[in-house]
Amino acid sequence: MSVKNILVFGYGAHGRHIAKGLLDDGYLLKIVEEKEENYKRAIEDGFTESALIDMSSDESLLELDPQSYDQVVCIMDDEHYNVFITLSLSSLFPELSIVAISDSIHTSSKLKLAGATKVIDLYEVSANRIHNILNRPVATQLLKDFVMSKTGISFMEMELPKGSFLHGRKIDEIDFSCYDVLLVGLVDTSVNIHSFEFVTAGHEHVLESGDIIVCMGEVEKLRNFKKLLHKKVDLCREVKA
Repeated sequence: MSVKNILVFGYGAHGRHIAKGLLDDGYLLKIVEEKEENYKRAIEDGFTESALIDMSSDESLLELDPQSYDQVVCIMDDEHYNVFITLSLSSLFPELSIVAISDSIHTSSKLKLAGATKVIDLYEVSANRIHNILNRPVATQLLKDFVMSKTGISFMEMELPKGSFLHGRKIDEIDFSCYDVLLVGLVDTSVNIHSFEFVTAGHEHVLESGDIIVCMGEVEKLRNFKKLLHKKVDLCREVKA
């Protein structure tokens, strides 16, 4: 994975967990905050490139030069302010790629109208997996923890390596909950490397090396699962057998 520079707006409850996960995965981050408390926490957590600015000031946003980053992410705790920042950035930089996080269906539509290139709707992610989750206690508990507390839960992008035990298998045949993670979606690189699709029950896609899957779960469980992708044998399948 090539290192990417990411500009993150917000270091509150959502932003802190997501930023830490991105940092652990090797990304270079700069945190932008206007609350001194959150700014100091970011510095203490090792984000020395953090900036404390007045986000309502166009001049301050221009000085950040967000176009010099590979990706801009808006994760303000206040959903109304998240929409405002997204709108300000898209107005100042029409070609800017903005990913915005939402935990409300209504906010998601506002973020899209405000100019977000991509909106990650946490509730949509959950809803798309309910059918598969109902009969999987571990996954159900993960979803409950995620929706209720959002503590320690994150997303991780993983590229399927050659020889992985997932190669050649249909998505709906794989019990991801056995590894304490939830499959959220994928990028079929053979079709379009920029096309992300949420995975729902009955998905017939056959995984191949090079496909990119996005999973949700506890950070440590995600890291462990990412390492296991290099194995040729499905350990959970062997245990059940």
